[in-house]
Amino acid sequence: MNSWPHKHILTLANFSKEDFKIVIDLANRFKSVNNAHIKNLPSLRGFLITSLFFEPSTRTKNSFELAAKRLSADLLSFNPSSSSLSKGETCLDTARTYCSMGSNILIIRHSSNHTPFEIAKNLDYGGFKISVLNAGDGFNSHPSQGLLDLYTLTKFFSPIKLDPNILFNKTILIIGDILHSRVARSNLWSLTAFGANIVLCGPETLVPEEFSNFLTSNLPHEVTDPIKNRGKIIISRSLEQSIKNADAVITLRLQKERMKTNLLTSIQSYSDDYCLTKQKLDLCSKEIPILHPGPLNRDVEISSQIVDSYTNCLINDQVSNGVLVRMALLYLLSKVNLEFKVI
Repeated sequence: MNSWPHKHILTLANFSKEDFKIVIDLANRFKSVNNAHIKNLPSLRGFLITSLFFEPSTRTKNSFELAAKRLSADLLSFNPSSSSLSKGETCLDTARTYCSMGSNILIIRHSSNHTPFEIAKNLDYGGFKISVLNAGDGFNSHPSQGLLDLYTLTKFFSPIKLDPNILFNKTILIIGDILHSRVARSNLWSLTAFGANIVLCGPETLVPEEFSNFLTSNLPHEVTDPIKNRGKIIISRSLEQSIKNADAVITLRLQKERMKTNLLTSIQSYSDDYCLTKQKLDLCSKEIPILHPGPLNRDVEISSQIVDSYTNCLINDQVSNGVLVRMALLYLLSKVNLEFKVI
């Protein structure tokens, strides 16, 4: 394995193809270990990982914490409701407190854009030897979800010899609330890196035309894109039309908690046009994989029939693969700028 170049994992915009491949290959090695019924590895024994979720989460939080336990790390789990935040403490001071307790990695989720970036920058300035892993910030970035979706699709299309280049020239249809989706933004970075073309489908209020220029206009500050030739981004308003040529579909939920104004005429009209049903899926001549990052709003963005009965619905695979990918990320960060011997 080549050396890992990132002290923090905050965005996928600065990941090279080699970086993506390292994560995928390592996750697949952990899958082999799991298949051998070895539940826990001693890789991070004595290592302290802190889960700082300032925003509610089920899948990501528990997945990261399970990944830490599978690697035998010590784990601190932060609970905002019983913390000093209620007394006026800032998120940064909370993070610095856990640094002073000896944490080696902070896994941070926050409802505001860029909060993990700002915390990582401040901790670096303060000389802390600690890595920050972004578990989702506002509607900006969700690196581990983008990586697990990349792994899931690569595994589907290339099950024997795992190679993300299999995605070259494939059409990945992402349906729904792109405007408020950190998952979609991370998927744009991860999937186009290997030449996949992304069709973003939804009403103009949720899929603005500006997203066609996302890859050139949304690079984070001080980040240079290491990928020379990316796939294209195409905007579509018709699910029926765009699904005909799709090689895979990722559906997204309506993030009503992030909507500042009334962006939809009604939930029913949205569902009529953009809910992925078996009838709409049948317009595609291929048996394509279906992904959804969760949580699901059944029969709003995806029908229960597809979730429960469609053979290539990979939602449960995404959950399982999420643990493997997050094990890989924790393992890789343990090797960067940290005075700790990894077994």
